[in-house]
Amino acid sequence: MNFAQKNKIMSSMMIIAAATILTINCGKKKHILVDGSSTVYPVTEAVAEEFRSVNSSVQVTVGISGTGGGFKKFCNSETDISDASRKIKNSEVELCSKSGIEYQEMAIAFDGLAVLVNKENTLVNELTVEQLRKIFSADSKTVTWKEINPAWPAETIKIYSPGQDSGTYDYFVEEIIGKKGRVRDKATFSEDDNVLVTGISGDKNSIGFFGLAYYEENKDKLKLVSIVNPKTGKAVAPNLESVKTGAYAPLSREIYIYISKKAFAKPEVQEFVEFYNKNAGNLAKEVGYIPLTDEMYNNNNKEIQKNL
Repeated sequence: MNFAQKNKIMSSMMIIAAATILTINCGKKKHILVDGSSTVYPVTEAVAEEFRSVNSSVQVTVGISGTGGGFKKFCNSETDISDASRKIKNSEVELCSKSGIEYQEMAIAFDGLAVLVNKENTLVNELTVEQLRKIFSADSKTVTWKEINPAWPAETIKIYSPGQDSGTYDYFVEEIIGKKGRVRDKATFSEDDNVLVTGISGDKNSIGFFGLAYYEENKDKLKLVSIVNPKTGKAVAPNLESVKTGAYAPLSREIYIYISKKAFAKPEVQEFVEFYNKNAGNLAKEVGYIPLTDEMYNNNNKEIQKNL
């Protein structure tokens, strides 16, 4: 084989190799990592599922570590986006700052915290904030239903609560018990809302709380309790209208995603966040949450465009 033939073969091999590398790279998926709140998970997962159908080259992975656990990963550069059922705490802001993590906060829907009892509990239809505090607070000496209402039985109250890494737990404690308070140590705690559903549905003296969307998925197993609005004195059940207007107080809230600005520099993250904001209203409603107002989504979009 002469030099010209060898050179031709080598050139062909280089072209084939380059084409192979290009094919592999083109076929390689880009990844977006999301973690955090179990409350926000259904919305983010619904958005991720829809996004996969319009851009199959991007794999969006959504985890559930709780709001607090999600922020730990986020501030440690382990994730691109953090789901949160409350605003970021000062301690988490400091953690992100120390790690050089800048971020954008984006509200994506409204949620109401549902207070639930067992289906067989025909007596507890509504509760005041003060009664909730007596039931859940670690500082309360109340043990039985009779101590809440003399007409109720002297049965021991069994409490179910989201885990202490949960934004839902933090929000409930702040609004019902007080910022420095905590839920009773003897409560059954779980980051998995399905564990709470199973516990409450299996014990007629139980009571618990979690996001309204999980009640909507399990309304055949649980009984929803109305909460007396402290300002109006009227008992209100959480639903689309009462949460959106704030009539269901004090257990109505916004839920969020936090986007790393470093991750947002990636085109695929920009595309996903824009898609999220555009579709959050419809998809939030589909999975049991309450959409923000059009104005709020428009304001989100303005903030997104600023950072592009």
